Amino acid sequence: MGSWIGGDRDGNPFVTAQTLRHAAQRQASVILTWYLDEIHALGAELSMSTLLVDVSADLLALAERSPDHSEHRADEPYRRALIGVYARLAATCRELTGEDAGRHAVGPAPAYTRAEELRADLQIVIDSLAAHHGEALADTRLASLARAIDVFGFHLASIDLRQVSDVHEATVAELLRVAGVEGAYAALSEADKRTLLLRELQQPRLLALPFHAYSETTASELDIFRAAREVRARYGSRIVRNYIISHTETLSDLLEVMLLQKEAGMFRHGTNGGGGAGLDVMVIPLFETIEDLRNAPQIMGELLALPGFDAVLAAQGNEQEVMLGYSDSNKDGGFLTSNWELYKAELALVELFERRGVRLRLFHGRGGTVGRGGGPTYQAILSQPPGTVNGQIRLTEQGEIISSKFANPEIGRRNLETIVAATLEATLLPTRNRPKGLEEFEAAMQALSDHAFSAYRHLVYETPGFKDYFFATTPITEIADLNLGSRPASRKLMDRRQRRIEDLRAIPWGFSWGQCRLLLPGWFGFGSAVQRWLDEAGSAKAKAARLATLKRMHKQWPFFANLLSNMDMVLSKADLNVASRYAQLCEDRKLRNAVFSRISAEFTLTEQVLGAITGQSERLADNPLLARSIKNRFPYLDPLNHLQVELLKRFRSGKAGSNDARVRRGIHLSINGIAAGLRNSG
Repeated sequence: MGSWIGGDRDGNPFVTAQTLRHAAQRQASVILTWYLDEIHALGAELSMSTLLVDVSADLLALAERSPDHSEHRADEPYRRALIGVYARLAATCRELTGEDAGRHAVGPAPAYTRAEELRADLQIVIDSLAAHHGEALADTRLASLARAIDVFGFHLASIDLRQVSDVHEATVAELLRVAGVEGAYAALSEADKRTLLLRELQQPRLLALPFHAYSETTASELDIFRAAREVRARYGSRIVRNYIISHTETLSDLLEVMLLQKEAGMFRHGTNGGGGAGLDVMVIPLFETIEDLRNAPQIMGELLALPGFDAVLAAQGNEQEVMLGYSDSNKDGGFLTSNWELYKAELALVELFERRGVRLRLFHGRGGTVGRGGGPTYQAILSQPPGTVNGQIRLTEQGEIISSKFANPEIGRRNLETIVAATLEATLLPTRNRPKGLEEFEAAMQALSDHAFSAYRHLVYETPGFKDYFFATTPITEIADLNLGSRPASRKLMDRRQRRIEDLRAIPWGFSWGQCRLLLPGWFGFGSAVQRWLDEAGSAKAKAARLATLKRMHKQWPFFANLLSNMDMVLSKADLNVASRYAQLCEDRKLRNAVFSRISAEFTLTEQVLGAITGQSERLADNPLLARSIKNRFPYLDPLNHLQVELLKRFRSGKAGSNDARVRRGIHLSINGIAAGLRNSG
């Protein structure tokens, strides 16, 4: 289990070293309090007397170390031992969190220094019960608690650190310049950057000067790395194990983070007889754009080939994680191309790591909207390319859907079981995603992707005025102004004259299209891609043969079937009539008509070709329960959309009262309501 809370700084300047410390402290407080409650309950359950049962010598010794010396419990060693464990755990909680979480008075006891010490004490209790006919007692609450300690330690969940590569480059550049090593690091070629960084990693001295006043960004970054080392020492090494680098484009993006770890004492360069090189925190590239996905195998191959990196891998259990971004790749290249490039990148990475004998764990940054890789988790895992799951997979769960999936214990258990079941099935039956004729299917998919990419890029990045249309016809500006979401809507501050689609974050991009009921990132380009591919066949007979191929792909290839299923769901939520109301918010009539007519035509074409491939004229015909669920929300969703349009008109009019708190509150409520109605919307 992992969390990005307190560690994800990508685009959010308010996540600092203090935020990381607070998140770690809060997590420790939650899990230690739960341990204390469980230990107290066990003390009430394990009240057996030595007059009736035998106990082990180790259990007696544990009981003797307890601060409880009440004569009323002199013959109850299990209870006394657990009181001692409770006392030590309460002292641990006070030391780690500053809180007195003990619910019951206890005597003085030393704090545990590691979770393994607590686990060892509980094992003494388990072994004593097992050796004296108490297996049934050991296999209930006690066994669950022992397993929880193995999993959660004193940290509860690992906090992943994340930052965009540009910030690392700026930080390293300043460190090198101030230290007099290199005055223009950012201007160096990629080859020169690698040479310099590798040389610095072997240097025993540090770059950071203790009394120099660094820029706010550099100081903050150095503080984060130092805080990471601090919380690892305090709560255990598992609390910070991964460092994710957003927008990884080159090998130097990875080396920069290794160098920053060295500055915080978390990198061992393996010289002076100190053993092999090692990183305390695994450096994980996040490949997001279409180009980066295509370059991922080359970059990872260069990383694995670095001199001495074998020692780093050995320290990591001969395992390396790679994260794949669904949101930015979709925003960059559209729904179809994003999914296809992710598919190809996974296959290429698996082939590379198998050849090098290194275990690969893929981390899928997916969830929320279909444009961000959302959709049913079970089908998503089973549709992964053959051989890419291989016993393990890592997935993100977006904050806005955590409550719907895990707030209820039974639903949470069911969701976890679904993930485990799909992972096992994909691992043990990989040939299901390798149908006969796969080469033909992949060739067809490549052609479709090329056409879809062209259609999407032409609309979003090459249509004059499209950015103005987008900002006018969606609530993207209000989402930013009303401070919705966990981070700014753009990685860069923009005024109205300088704003660009490229600078928008992918999450508000997709979220805004959902608000206006177009959900464009989840389907645009598919219709024209299929139509062009069919038209290229020439004769009617050749067209029919290609359509038959698409039908076979839908029936036999889980990847393509899942793709169409997700698109079907998105189209069922879209509404051109409602979207036309939002289009009226664009005051430039010529621009409005040009863009909306293209979107409308593509929507109609996409519905037509999807129906031709699946044989279904109605949306979600193969999933009537979901179709009914979505349809039942429309009487609530549609009025919210119409209200939102009117509120946006008032808010943007600049007239008296347009910035009234009630108007802003109304927009806020409408955004939340529409998001809740669309469900996978963030």
